[in-house]
Amino acid sequence: MDAELYGKYEIIDAHAHIFPEKIAENATVNIGHFYELPMDSCGVSEKLIESGNKIGTKLYLVCSTATAPRQTEHINEFIAEECRKHSSFYGFGTTHPDSDDLEADIKQIKKLGLHGVKLHPDFQKFNADSPEAFKIYEMIEGDLPLLIHCGDNRYEFSAPDRIAAIHKNFPKLKILAAHLGGYQRWDDAEKCLTGLDNVKFDFSSSLAFLTPERAAHMIRTYGVENCFYGSDFPMWNHEEELERFFKLGFTEDENRRLLAQNFKEFLGIEI
Repeated sequence: MDAELYGKYEIIDAHAHIFPEKIAENATVNIGHFYELPMDSCGVSEKLIESGNKIGTKLYLVCSTATAPRQTEHINEFIAEECRKHSSFYGFGTTHPDSDDLEADIKQIKKLGLHGVKLHPDFQKFNADSPEAFKIYEMIEGDLPLLIHCGDNRYEFSAPDRIAAIHKNFPKLKILAAHLGGYQRWDDAEKCLTGLDNVKFDFSSSLAFLTPERAAHMIRTYGVENCFYGSDFPMWNHEEELERFFKLGFTEDENRRLLAQNFKEFLGIEI
């Protein structure tokens, strides 16, 4: 790809995963097995930055998921420490609906200076609209944004209609619906999630599976102002994802919005 093409745009990666070095290789391999996909890299901070630097990425939303409640405290401490080391990192913490003390988890996220909560219902094995999950949303509504994995045609945990139910019950909750609102369930997502206030979408792990025409249609249906670029690193590398993005055919102004401006406006941040 011509470096001049992306060099003129500010770029934010709205969806990236990192893991401690001692478990990063196994964690990355396990994610690949879960999705039956080859992984492009290993999910450590240095590899993320190396990949992102190739397209001039200025900021990365970094996160990880607690697949068991006992992992929550350590994951949040790790993400916060990596954010202290790397000024380009914008960290989201995690919790688990089965936590013995959800209030303590949310307090820890805030104390550590993390900026939101990441949940992955398919990994964590809970229904996104369950009473247990609603306790989390009640605690963070109007305060911390929620980045939530959406969709999988093998499971119902994070089906698009469950994401719509979250919005219905917590309309002031800022929701970042990953993967255009429904990985491998994009038709359902478009039906359930179009036109919802406070619901935004990253298009990570979507452009590799949708035609450029279909992806561009979904982004325009949701509203260009409501969508963000994301790599889902280490699932994909940044050059590959950006090349797919430019095939969508948006205008220069729309590119600027999708690559950085929308994200900054939604979360009220400056670089």
